[in-house]
Amino acid sequence: MKHPMNTAPISSLGQVLSCALILAVILSGCTVGPHYHRPDATVPESFKELTPPDYQNTDGWKVAQPKDSALKGKWWEIFNDPELNALEEQVNVSNQSIASAAAAFLVARSMVKEARSQYFPTVTVGPSITTSQQSGTTTSGFSTGSTGVVVSPQIITNYSLPFDATWTPDLFGRVRNNVRANANAAQASAADLENTRLMIEAEVAVDYFNVRGQDALKKLLDDTVVAYQESLRLTQALYETGIDSDESVAQAETQLESAQAQDTNLGILRAQYEHAVATLVGQPASTFSIRTLPLKTSPPAIPFGLPSQLLERRPDIAASERLMAQANAQIGVAVAAYYPTVTLSASAGFESSSITKWFTWPSRFFSVGPAVSETLFDGGLRHATVQQFRANFLETIANYRQTVLAAFQQVEDNLASIRILSVEIKQQDTAVGSAERNLKIATDRYRLGIDPYLNVITAQTTLFSNQQTDVNLRIQQITASVQLVEAIGGGWDASQLPSVPGLVSGPLMIPSPPPPPALLNE
Repeated sequence: MKHPMNTAPISSLGQVLSCALILAVILSGCTVGPHYHRPDATVPESFKELTPPDYQNTDGWKVAQPKDSALKGKWWEIFNDPELNALEEQVNVSNQSIASAAAAFLVARSMVKEARSQYFPTVTVGPSITTSQQSGTTTSGFSTGSTGVVVSPQIITNYSLPFDATWTPDLFGRVRNNVRANANAAQASAADLENTRLMIEAEVAVDYFNVRGQDALKKLLDDTVVAYQESLRLTQALYETGIDSDESVAQAETQLESAQAQDTNLGILRAQYEHAVATLVGQPASTFSIRTLPLKTSPPAIPFGLPSQLLERRPDIAASERLMAQANAQIGVAVAAYYPTVTLSASAGFESSSITKWFTWPSRFFSVGPAVSETLFDGGLRHATVQQFRANFLETIANYRQTVLAAFQQVEDNLASIRILSVEIKQQDTAVGSAERNLKIATDRYRLGIDPYLNVITAQTTLFSNQQTDVNLRIQQITASVQLVEAIGGGWDASQLPSVPGLVSGPLMIPSPPPPPALLNE
């Protein structure tokens, strides 16, 4: 005798599966939602604040004129400062903001794989062994005077090994758009990581050069204190010989003590810049120090390239553009909700009341069939959702264009600073020379008793003020050079963004945090 599950059901199963798969393949090529095209942004033909005719008046551009090439790799090496190079190398290893951004990228990358898993069916298995007992029953005899017969409870054991599979084919691109949206978000996260890295690297350079600038101011004030001490000794000598008065001695003492106070006060700002560098390179401020060395670095020529290249070189622009692509894909996900969902379900396995017959052919079972669902009324939910994502897309377009405008502003600001500061420094150097000449004349006339000491104090104050301004201008100039590098994107470009296959196929590895700096020194 044949088992009820003969070849006819198996043939029917094949027909159902074949029809369902053919339908899924035909419809899976349909993707709803708008196609993505990067919106236009206003891009000037050239930068206006530093053009080739300005090079002869701008420090750093006299010998090495910038070409249309971009900075590569370790951009800070263009400043030719070994100590700065050593600090920048520590940033990628120990900076916690970069570590946080890197972890955020790994989260975004994991979500790409999560979204991609919806392409495939879900298969589950649930083996079980259940034992049940039926209650006892009593039956009555049919003849007069007979007694009832009690039937003992029956114990039944059921052995089951079911395999269940469900698959929702991506008929209208819901999964594909979801994967695209998450991939674009992951690329935006990668660009955010690079933008964080660039910002930290630039901040290290700015704070480092400010430390060097404070050292230059300290040297200036140290020299000024020595000069004022010499002036005080001169005034005291003239007073003791009766040529000058005690008033001049008091004026010289006041000037010296004021300069000494300013000299001491410089330590506050230098310490703060040094502590800032320590935090940026991931070290405790209590164990970190930068040796004293006055600022000597000359601003180099920065290859800022063409305005059109800025769109590909700035990581924040790349992140903003990828967010537009993500918002566009999310519109497709929302539109796909208007279309029906087809789910293919199948169940098969073995089931028997005898463990010896559990895995025999007659104990097999199966069920298979498609199911279609469609929302007939949702009170306008789907329409509102589509409108929401369309508005989100318009918002990302506005943010992208604003990011581009801000980028050009930052480049032009720093180009203008470099150009104007170069001219101003030359003018200030001339002013310092004139102030030195004026002080020499005033000192000589004072020695001869022609002019009062007040003229010397005025000349000394004028010289110190101009020298201080000169140092501050040079700090601004080197800082503007670093900020220009940051404004043009450092040594990065959009081709370094991870591809979608790379996001999917690469291993998801969480990097171990570096050991504390104290352990690194042991």
